[in-house]
Amino acid sequence: MGKLKRLSDDDVQDIVKDALSSATSFVESEISQDRIKSQRYFEGETDIGEEEGRSKIVSTKVRDTIRAIKPSLMRVFLSSENPVEFVPTSQEDVNNAEQATKYAHWKFQQLDGYKLLNDAIHDALVKKTGILKIWWEDNTEATIHNYSNVTEQEMMAIVNDDDVTVLEHSTEMQMMPDETGQEIEQPIHDLKVSHEKSTGGLKIEGVPPEEFIVDRNAKSVSDAYIVAHKTEMRVSDLVAMGFDHDQVHDLSGLSTDSTYTDTEQFERMGYEQEDEENIQDPSMKQVQVVEAYMKMDKEGTGVASMYRIFLAGGESEVLECEPYGEVPFAVFEVDPEPHTFFGRSVADLIMNDQDSSTAMLRGMMDNVALTNSPRQGYVQGQVNVDDLMNNEIGGLVRMKSPAALVDIATPFVAGQVLTAMQYLDMAIEGKTGVTKASMGLDPDALQNTSATAARLQAQQGSAQIEVMARNIAEGGMKRLFKLMLELLVENSCEETMMRLNGQFQPIDPRVWNTGMDMTVNVGVGTGQEGERHAALTQALQMQMQIWTQYGSGNGMVTMTGIRNTLGDMLALQGVRNVDRYFSPLTPEIEQQLVEQQQQMAEENTELSEADALVQAEQYKADKAAEMNMIKLQIDAQKAIAVDDRERDKLDQELMVKVAEILGKYGTSVDTAQIKAAQQEARYPDQSPAQAVTGGRF
Repeated sequence: MGKLKRLSDDDVQDIVKDALSSATSFVESEISQDRIKSQRYFEGETDIGEEEGRSKIVSTKVRDTIRAIKPSLMRVFLSSENPVEFVPTSQEDVNNAEQATKYAHWKFQQLDGYKLLNDAIHDALVKKTGILKIWWEDNTEATIHNYSNVTEQEMMAIVNDDDVTVLEHSTEMQMMPDETGQEIEQPIHDLKVSHEKSTGGLKIEGVPPEEFIVDRNAKSVSDAYIVAHKTEMRVSDLVAMGFDHDQVHDLSGLSTDSTYTDTEQFERMGYEQEDEENIQDPSMKQVQVVEAYMKMDKEGTGVASMYRIFLAGGESEVLECEPYGEVPFAVFEVDPEPHTFFGRSVADLIMNDQDSSTAMLRGMMDNVALTNSPRQGYVQGQVNVDDLMNNEIGGLVRMKSPAALVDIATPFVAGQVLTAMQYLDMAIEGKTGVTKASMGLDPDALQNTSATAARLQAQQGSAQIEVMARNIAEGGMKRLFKLMLELLVENSCEETMMRLNGQFQPIDPRVWNTGMDMTVNVGVGTGQEGERHAALTQALQMQMQIWTQYGSGNGMVTMTGIRNTLGDMLALQGVRNVDRYFSPLTPEIEQQLVEQQQQMAEENTELSEADALVQAEQYKADKAAEMNMIKLQIDAQKAIAVDDRERDKLDQELMVKVAEILGKYGTSVDTAQIKAAQQEARYPDQSPAQAVTGGRF
């Protein structure tokens, strides 16, 4: 077993150049030709030969289909405020996850995210893969300033700036007034300085497919043996990156063995780049640069690590080999092939259909032309051929006999061709999911169709486009934002202010967790948007029910969650400025609102208790009044009873008096009349009969 040893610079050079040569050969021989053909077909070309005098029309199925698919894919990622969200892995990551999501999307849009996404999706549709490169740049930009007649104090203020470098300096003594106005001799300075300004930060750029190199056995950028970006840079750019000027200036320039790369670049651009051999400024000379990423055991530890290697010039001289982290590329694919790096593009799927459609279209056009202008036969010597060849409208043809000229009819078969082309269109729809209904081209597609059936039809047509969107989201978009998060965490050096939920808040990317999960929010088509809106409506109802029933301390629903639901509902309808309709919330504001609600609840509880006391006192008062009334009634009844006894006593005394009169004088007395008068006085509301009997019958 051989002893492990550290690799020398020459060893590194040989290893990298060998791996790069093998990967380049694979891409140019197996992939570049397909991409060149796809680009040609997208531009409206075909490999079908042309015949003299026949139609040369070309069907544009590839371009038409891709142009129909791309708006749907773009809408998927632009209709949502946060197509990719970071998911917290712990309670401490909740706020950080929201901050990271908002900040990453803001940075992406600041870096012209629309164009980056448009380019990546276009390349994926046409050329198998779209490539975005993500890195952190620490470059500086220098500007030259000249200062004349500067005092000592002014000069010190200029040169004490850390970003200033003095290039030229001269001093002379002059008589000048001091602070008191007295003329004294003072030094006056002339300066030429270089002021350096940082132009670094997070960078994202689209990589043309022909500039991207990967080895044959790669399945992804993460497990590839070598991944490289081959491009051209100017000497000035390399110097600004920190490379030695003399070393860069002496490089041999551009390589001349990349035939396929040049051809692919020409097909993409549509023109050749200007030859820069005659550039007079050495700093603007172009140099071929290869930025390669590969694993190697450079230190002889037995374990390979990731390195970034800069190679420049036609001979691919290694300028730098430094340890590196994640490979800085995100790959976008619409139809990935399992277990391989390169999948299929939409152009790959329908290029043969474009050939078939072109052949049928040319045949139909030729048939129409022959039908409108049929061939003619004539009897030789009986017709003036010059007159016959003259196609002037109303022209005369001289002939010796009416039968000397006859039309050779061509059957009209364009109708059958149209049927065949319609079948071909259906085949393309089956391959790509792009239907006339989804393109808005078929006026009869939704006629006499129920809303449910129309929705199902739209969903079926968008199913394949949804798969394309999911492949892009789970592949390129996730990796893009993962790399952005890592770079922001590793390279940010201070807090920054950001508008979050309508409020400017300080954020510090350095404390974010790079291990946070990610989720993708994508939706395709109006049908699914309607379903999402219905789901959000149901979620809002459940949120409000929980909030109403259990209050702010329910543990499941917060006001921020309710606002997020409302914001997502507006976003589905194309309304992004949620702050215009619902005031932004912060944890502090929400806590204040919760405390206010709790205080109001406590006040309501106190009021309820006070109301209960009032009701109890009122009940006591009512009961006391009721008892008083009963007592009064009893007293009244007692009084009536006393009166009755007194009257009975009087009645008895009357009877005694009557008996005495009868016995003494022998005179009769009408006692009934006397009793009736007494009873009427006692019971004024009773009838006379009742009065006589005392109210009893």
